[in-house]
Formats: sequence, C-alpha cells, structure tokens
Amino acid sequence: MWAYILRRVLLMIPTLIGVILLTFVVIQFVPGGPVEQMVQQLKARDGEGGGGAGFGYNGRKGVDAERIKEIKALYGFDKPVTERFWIMMKGFARFDLGDSFYHHVDVWTLVKSKLPVSVSIGLWTFFLTYLISVPLGIAKAVREGSRFDSLSSAVVLVGYSIPGFVLGVFLLVVFGGGSFLQWFPLRGLTSDDWATLSLFGKIKDYLWHITLPVLASVAGSFAVMTMLTKNTFLDEIRKQYVLTARAKGLSENKVLYKHVFRNALIPLVTGFPAAFIGAFFAGSLLIETLFSLDGLGLLSYESVIRRDYPVVMGTLYLFTLIGLVVKLLGDLCYVWADPRVQFESLAK
Repeated sequence: MWAYILRRVLLMIPTLIGVILLTFVVIQFVPGGPVEQMVQQLKARDGEGGGGAGFGYNGRKGVDAERIKEIKALYGFDKPVTERFWIMMKGFARFDLGDSFYHHVDVWTLVKSKLPVSVSIGLWTFFLTYLISVPLGIAKAVREGSRFDSLSSAVVLVGYSIPGFVLGVFLLVVFGGGSFLQWFPLRGLTSDDWATLSLFGKIKDYLWHITLPVLASVAGSFAVMTMLTKNTFLDEIRKQYVLTARAKGLSENKVLYKHVFRNALIPLVTGFPAAFIGAFFAGSLLIETLFSLDGLGLLSYESVIRRDYPVVMGTLYLFTLIGLVVKLLGDLCYVWADPRVQFESLAK
C-alpha cells in the first residue's frame, strides 16, 4: 500500500508542474495585463483619453518610459519570463501564493476570507444531496416500475433540467420579496446586526440567509446522485448472490441491507472524497452573483477579468493540488470499500 501511495505522490509533482506551466505560458499571451491597465489609468487620470481603446500596447503613448519601467518593477515584470516562473514555483513549494495585484493582500488571506461563503453553500449542498438522494434512490430501486418510482423520477428530472441560477431567480422572485412573498433575504450570508444577536439568533439568521442559495445549488447534483444510487442498487439486486440469499430464506430487509447495500454503495463511497472536498471549492459563480455572496467562485472570475495573476496562479496551484490528493483518497476509499481490489491492480 505504501509503495503505491509513494508512486502516486511522486506522479503528482510533474502533473502539478505541467498544469501550472501550461497556464503560466497562456497568461503571457493574454492582452490587458496589470502593466497595461495601470498605464491606461495613468492616461485617463492625466486627461489623455484611452477610455474605450482597450488595453493594448498603443495606450503607452504619452506615458514616460521611466514610469513604465517602475510599473513593470512594481508587478515583477521587469524580470525574464523564466526567472518569474522559477520565483513563483519556489514560493509555491513553500506554500507562499504571493500577493494580489488588485486587493494588495496575500492570496492565502484572500482565499480564507472567501471560504466561509463557499464552505457554507458547498457543505450544505453536499450533505443534503447524500442524505436525501441515497435513501430516495434505494426506495426507487426497490419499487422499480411503481407509481412512486415514476412520479419521483419525473420530479427529479424536472429539477435536473432547470439550471441552478434559473431556479435561484425563481426562488428570489417568489420568496425573496420579488413579486410575491418576502420570506427570505435577497443577499448576503448574514444580516448587518449578526454580531449583536444571541447564539440562537445567529444560527437562525444564518439558516434564514443560506436556504435559497442551497436550494438552488442542490437541484442538479440531487438528480444525478438519486439516479446513480437507483441504477447501482438495481444492478446489484439482479445479481446471482441476491437470488441465492433469498432462496436461503433471508428476509428482504436483510438481503437488501446486509448483502446489497455494501456492494451498491461502492461507486458512491469512492466518489465521497471528491464530492466532499469539491463542496469547499466548487462554488457556483452564478449562484454567488445572484445572491450577492462573495465566495471563491466570484473571486476566481474577478481575478481573471482583472488579470490578477497571483490570485489566478495561486488558486490554480492550491485547487490542483487538492484535486490530486482527493483523487488518491478516492482510490484508497475504493480499496477500503471493496477488499477484492488490490493496490497492484490500481497501479496498472
């Protein structure tokens, strides 16, 4: 086992470097970097036009060459490309993600400040999806072809066909004070007076704010997990060992939960680490924007638009590393859930 884990960890290093290198190279050819944006701002401040001409290099006319050198040095663009990449990788090796060009704080601080929103939406979505979808999928598999199965499938598929942000708009219009009811707030994760509330009041206020965003986020993943659970259980129920267990006189509940349950949950268990960690970092940009939630999804989007390269590269490094570790954990969970699988077979 430890040899397999060591091989996987060693393979993570070139994979991580390759992802970062590819993104770094692409960034070098993207126009409108921080230097061009700063020059454009100087031109606008000095009354030399440049409002709608874009961020091309033509905007440097009228700006002193010495000033441009100072701006390049400020953002570190006075160094060769290879040297900048080497400095960045050395920082990443020490988990130093650099400082944001736009926010003027280190990227770690920025990411931690956005985590509460993404964690709140992600964890609630994750737990609700598993707590409801797995029992519902089992019930649908046991009652396959019944009216309950047909009606629940129709409801689940309708929910899956509606995009999360469209459902979010509908919930805001109906329940968020749009045109009908004003049961839930329009924006934010907490109220302005949250710090002055009692413990019970804080919990109530938090749940009051998080309800609509979570409902909008659950819709898609809920349907996928339900149908996956149903189909997995159906495949197991039709196997020979289930018929043998029934022929021995075992009760249906014992057959289902003692024999079928463990084997059917293997695909769900192996995806558990990825789904759990993904709940932290896979924040929906549209959901966060719609409900005015300042999370990691919105941070990533704004960083790309503003060409905030330290945030782009720092978060890419962090999320890629977490993704590789989670993939390894998924393989370990697969072996834990099914002892028939050996590490030697996974390494092939």
